[in-house]
Amino acid sequence: MRIEYTRHYSSFLNRDMEFKVYGHAGKPVLFIPCQGGRFVDFENFKMLDVWAKWIDQGLCTVYSIDTIDNETYANKGGDLRWRTEQHERWYNYVVEEMVPTIHSMSGYQPIMVFGASLGGMHAGNLFFRRPDLFGSVFAISGIFESYDAFGMYMDEVLYRNTPCAYIPNMAWDHPYIEMYNQRKMLFVVGQGAWEDVLLASTRNLQKVCEAKGIHAQFEYWGHDVDHDWPWWYKMVDVYAPDFLY
Repeated sequence: MRIEYTRHYSSFLNRDMEFKVYGHAGKPVLFIPCQGGRFVDFENFKMLDVWAKWIDQGLCTVYSIDTIDNETYANKGGDLRWRTEQHERWYNYVVEEMVPTIHSMSGYQPIMVFGASLGGMHAGNLFFRRPDLFGSVFAISGIFESYDAFGMYMDEVLYRNTPCAYIPNMAWDHPYIEMYNQRKMLFVVGQGAWEDVLLASTRNLQKVCEAKGIHAQFEYWGHDVDHDWPWWYKMVDVYAPDFLY
């Protein structure tokens, strides 16, 4: 398997950002780590072992990037406004700097965005904000409101990064709604330990999407399905082929 480590300077974040590339061909997949995660988590937490069969077949190339969650969503003692603005800078890094990098390496084609836990939230938000760039989304155990990280605080920056806030206010004829429905959207969550907040948020996102005529797919696994990597591996095994074949 081709594995490449790269770093590049982000003008939005004013720092070097690291990422790894796994594969040589196929659909580009952008992997967002869990809360506070690093670009090496795709490999270190053995998610690579699950995707390897598709990567080796040339069906996909995975780009695993860094988050800055410890400055934003996980930085619960930090200044609220600064945290939201810093997250928006990370968002701009992804769409304005990382996406063109992926296009230069994999060709100009829609990108699948994938993640679990807070990475699932980031995946969903990136897709809903830019369906012109992201051709599909696979989000596992995500949270799509801001309360858990920001409490009752809301500003215009946080609003546009909170799908359960901005989707209900989209115009019925917004071109993104038709675009969503031309894309593959999958949101999966368990009902076991540590999934309660994520489960409630996923159900809320489903209601929001249904009210807007957005035909996303929602799957709810059993009460024995915990918020943990072994279950996420199984979910990927079940659903990833639907995105790749």
